[in-house]
Amino acid sequence: MKQEQPEQKVQEEAVKEIVKDVIEEEPIVIHPETAGIEALSEEAVKKVEEAVEKGQTKTEFDASAWKPKTDLGKKVKNGEITTIDEILNAGIRIMEPEIVDFLLKNLESDLLMIGQAKGKFGGGQRRVFRQTQKKTKEGNKPKFSTFAIIGNKDGYIGLGYGKAKETVPAREKALREAKLNIIKIKRGNGSWQDKSKEAHSIPFSVTGKCGSVILKLMPAPKGTGLCVEKECQKVLKLAGVKNIWAKSLGHRSTKMNMILACFDALHKLSTTKTSPIDYETLAIVEGSVQNGTAKAEQ
Repeated sequence: MKQEQPEQKVQEEAVKEIVKDVIEEEPIVIHPETAGIEALSEEAVKKVEEAVEKGQTKTEFDASAWKPKTDLGKKVKNGEITTIDEILNAGIRIMEPEIVDFLLKNLESDLLMIGQAKGKFGGGQRRVFRQTQKKTKEGNKPKFSTFAIIGNKDGYIGLGYGKAKETVPAREKALREAKLNIIKIKRGNGSWQDKSKEAHSIPFSVTGKCGSVILKLMPAPKGTGLCVEKECQKVLKLAGVKNIWAKSLGHRSTKMNMILACFDALHKLSTTKTSPIDYETLAIVEGSVQNGTAKAEQ
């Protein structure tokens, strides 16, 4: 009998821990040494694939193993840049997703339901991957695309789109793109029905557009909740908005355009100029509330 190699034992133990987490319905931690799942049963493999498809996984960021390639990344790791606001305020383009992981520790991610399941009985159900295929002489060549969002529920949000021949690479591309496209938004209380000074909504109405879809976000008082389409609710929740009203026009069943219109509206919150008086009357906070009240634009 052949003896099992130490590397193979490490892989099998790591994969068994992943399956144990799936059974307990907890987030999975993917380790670099987890290379294959050949030693597991078919049921365990299906559970792992379903968990990956639903976005129930999270990756650990090891700052010591990160080797920055750009000048911005080297400054971040050396401690010259300590906050993400320094980068976003200067308008510097982020080229490494590890920069966001290093500066924002409490990021959460989620996948949006942009696809549709196929089949006689399961057809029509929403899924996170949108499948398309190309007809060739060799047969059909499928591709999978997905939208990923990241945020800390405190003023920072990112949206990314990934497409690949398999589901896992598409998800990784989308998460990487979301980190590179991270923005900070302005929150406040622009509702005339609420006089509190808590930044639980948005300070003023904004309109986003993508294709034929036009989405208007309006400030709402406390207790209203997120009165908007379900996938846009996920985006606003990770951005830190708790109460909002919305009005949409156009072909709203196109989920991709609806999500992009929502992100466009959030981006306009930060690009719209406001006066120092607006910061006081509308309780505007730019970025994180933990960093204190945002300074007015000069």
